[in-house]
Amino acid sequence: MRILITNDDGINAPGLAVLHQIATEIAGPGGEVWTVAPAFEQSGVGHCISYTHPTMIAELAPRRFAAEGSPADCVLAGLYHVMKDARPDLVLSGVNRGNNSGENVLYSGTIGAAIEAALQGVPAIALSQFFGPGNATLDQPFEAAALHGPKVIRALLDRGIWDKADYRIFYNVNFPATPAEGVRGTKVAAQGFRRYTSFSMEPATAPSGRQFLWIKGGEQGKPTLPGTDVAANVEGYISVTPLRADLTAHDRLDDLAKALA
Repeated sequence: MRILITNDDGINAPGLAVLHQIATEIAGPGGEVWTVAPAFEQSGVGHCISYTHPTMIAELAPRRFAAEGSPADCVLAGLYHVMKDARPDLVLSGVNRGNNSGENVLYSGTIGAAIEAALQGVPAIALSQFFGPGNATLDQPFEAAALHGPKVIRALLDRGIWDKADYRIFYNVNFPATPAEGVRGTKVAAQGFRRYTSFSMEPATAPSGRQFLWIKGGEQGKPTLPGTDVAANVEGYISVTPLRADLTAHDRLDDLAKALA
């Protein structure tokens, strides 16, 4: 199996090293793992592409490339430049430092890479590691992802739903903030929504007197509805969520058509 890996934390991120280990195990002895990742951190860029300026790319080692662009740019670089002669069988994105559950899905560059792969017709899985008191001080805070990641990916490859719709299914996997032995299992979960918390802005004044604004994140451990990803993660479970890039509110199409008739 040929696997392309990327992330949004940057080419030198610890989570990418963990993902390389996971991908190497999945690819097998005769497989290949190729890395195309952002040269610098690209957290929070979503599905952004560098449409108005070129992306510089550099080969750092065999099958290892850094691109000055977004995670989605890296997927495009992998498909149309680095691996153009033989496309990957799978794209893995992550392992993100921090969860991409709930509304974080909409901001995440990790998810953005998986979206681009799915739009290009390549199976894709995004992986993220929840951080919290249960794992933040561990020698290896990604150990839940490192130990359980291969099993989850194999299950999805063997028994997951992979369609060929225009907006193909891809998967969002989040590992709970626990040591590896503390993981209670895996739950298929819907995307949740953290109520009473959100991103915000905080002003700051530089020594020069200029005014700047910092983005502030909200409380990540806020509960979401039962059966959703954040709820599963907080309870110690790995969440697996099937996603599509189609943002249409299909459940409201008929009602809107009648209202506007």
